[in-house]
Amino acid sequence: MRLRLLLLALGTFAVGTDSMVMAGILGLVARDLDVSVPAAGQMVTVFALAYAVFAPLLATLTARWPRRRLLLTALVVFTAANALSALAPTYETLLATRVLAAAGAALYTPTANAVATGLVPPEQRGRALGTVMGGMTVATALGVPLGTYLGRVEWRLTLWLVVALGIVAIAGVALFLREPPAAGRGATPGLRERLAPLRDRRVAIGVLTTFAYFLAVNAVYIYLGTAVRTATGGDADRLSLVLLAGGAASVAGTWLGGRAVDRLGADRVLLLGGAVAAAAFTALPWLGRTMPGAMAYAAVVSMAGWAIGVALPHRLVSVDPANAPLLISLNSSALYTGIAAGGATGSAAIALLGERWFPLTGTALVVAATVLAGAVRDGRRPVGRLAPTPSAVSGGSRSAP
Repeated sequence: MRLRLLLLALGTFAVGTDSMVMAGILGLVARDLDVSVPAAGQMVTVFALAYAVFAPLLATLTARWPRRRLLLTALVVFTAANALSALAPTYETLLATRVLAAAGAALYTPTANAVATGLVPPEQRGRALGTVMGGMTVATALGVPLGTYLGRVEWRLTLWLVVALGIVAIAGVALFLREPPAAGRGATPGLRERLAPLRDRRVAIGVLTTFAYFLAVNAVYIYLGTAVRTATGGDADRLSLVLLAGGAASVAGTWLGGRAVDRLGADRVLLLGGAVAAAAFTALPWLGRTMPGAMAYAAVVSMAGWAIGVALPHRLVSVDPANAPLLISLNSSALYTGIAAGGATGSAAIALLGERWFPLTGTALVVAATVLAGAVRDGRRPVGRLAPTPSAVSGGSRSAP
């Protein structure tokens, strides 16, 4: 069981490295392809927006596919797209390949999370989600620094690293993840039936909550270098230490968050995590003036943020376990929409409040997200029509591998 979860996490490690490492190589991409750095930054925005669009759409269209085949297809598309990105001769070609990579990522990550929740009893879902999402946080701590280091020599090497990670994930899933049992004989639901959960008020509020939390976090994270410039003096190596502290804490956040969700319930984790994140954003104008303060901020907000990241999909799954793949894809879509909107929001906050005080925008947004979270019942008490059996959670018509 543990091996299967780790195999799923291997894929999210590759996806996480790809989605987060681009920020570290924008300057080199801009120079090589003769575009501005803001134009190169559109790689990140295009990936995030494409992911947000593709996640619910592909979850609906592939709802009856065998889970193992779906995971392998997603990884192959994702890996091939990154190989094309590494070979892209022009800026326009690079953007197109980023859209294709986002499609593979949008198909893989929600499916992996949904399968993970079906591998364990309901009371262990939090830990299962924490393990799979841990691949994303390990990417923050290890994959992103390694990819950025390689990118100093040649930015295309960063993408070849992602390709190598994708190949390893494909091999792991192909060799060690068993094919799930055959699907049931019932009629395949149509698109309208597949999208029925969207009419549930709890789903809508849950998705909006995810968007608000990740908007809050990324409005500050994207401009963290600006927020802690007094501490780092603009030195890239000192900023790397701050990011490393955050990356290490994010790994702990998913591990602790998964266990806290199973023990305390999703509502309490969201309330506590939101309060901690709000306090950290509020304190950043002072903490960001010294290296110990900046590193403490990065560690605390990363731990709280990734604990929240585990609790959010857990709550959505509890609303209607039979539609877990679609619900988790909606959560992922809201997450990446928040990331995409974070850049513009942070930029506007800097223009309005200044470089020192703009993190207070994160405080306001995370408080709003926490209030929204209170409008949905505790994810620890399953609601909805069907009992949260492993087979239902894994996709309705089939059991987990």
